[in-house]
Amino acid sequence: MIEIGVDFGGTKIEAAALAPDGAFLSRVRAPNPGSYDAAIRAVRELVEEAEGQAGGQGTVGVGAPGSVSPRTGLIRNANSTYLNGRRFREDLETALGRPIRLANDANCLALSEAVDGAAAGAASTFAVIIGTGCGGGLVVNGLVVDGANGIAGEWGHISLPWPKPDEVPGPSCWCGQCGCLETWISGTGLQHDFARVSGRELKGAEIVAAAKSGDADAAAAFERYVDRLGRALAMVVNLVDPEAFVFGGGVSNAEDLYARLPAAISPYVFGDAWTATLAPAKWGDSSGVRGAARLWRAGQKVS
Repeated sequence: MIEIGVDFGGTKIEAAALAPDGAFLSRVRAPNPGSYDAAIRAVRELVEEAEGQAGGQGTVGVGAPGSVSPRTGLIRNANSTYLNGRRFREDLETALGRPIRLANDANCLALSEAVDGAAAGAASTFAVIIGTGCGGGLVVNGLVVDGANGIAGEWGHISLPWPKPDEVPGPSCWCGQCGCLETWISGTGLQHDFARVSGRELKGAEIVAAAKSGDADAAAAFERYVDRLGRALAMVVNLVDPEAFVFGGGVSNAEDLYARLPAAISPYVFGDAWTATLAPAKWGDSSGVRGAARLWRAGQKVS
């Protein structure tokens, strides 16, 4: 059976068809048009194109920002704000003429990497997205953990743990709170922290490159970043203790991160010993669409 996945991103939408063994049969992309009705049409057209290239219809899973409220059935907390308050899944089903499954994009990353990626074989996997924003997703025994209220893994909107005096109350977050992890450990958070302390403007990738080249301001900013990310991950260890952490998003490309994180995590772990796999997503930018395609596998409890 062909599995169709859709990765609904803020700037682009991708659809792909996977064979049962995980091989790509087709991949197509289009810019996200930035409005609701046009986005529904774009998804339909991409699915039709992917299936045409693959030579048959398949099940359809969609990874999208935000989550579906189990109370109302409406999308909430999506940074593509035109999705919020909409019956996105039902409207896609109408457009495609078949049932679909929909999950948060970070959950799709976690599922992809747990099935045949960097966390293959792990009983529990926590996905960390550290890009423009900050998100998390959890898979246990091969199944997405959506939570009783559909908000499991909303890691980016928890306060930075074990804060230092100069980190309180923290930057204002778009969600209405202060000091959320998203304001500290996203790529945007790294960029803002560097600017606040150094008075200079560099993008996240530029800060990482400058740190490797010996720039003192950039090296100090990256050191603060690793420390904060370590504390944030230690909180996940103390709550869930996953066997594997997999990382996506722009900052996940910083190779130094994986060697330095264990020492940043361990002091905050409530235990006498701690180990876990810490690795970038094997499938990189393809993980979202691959995880979405697999949402129809037996037992997945998603919208």
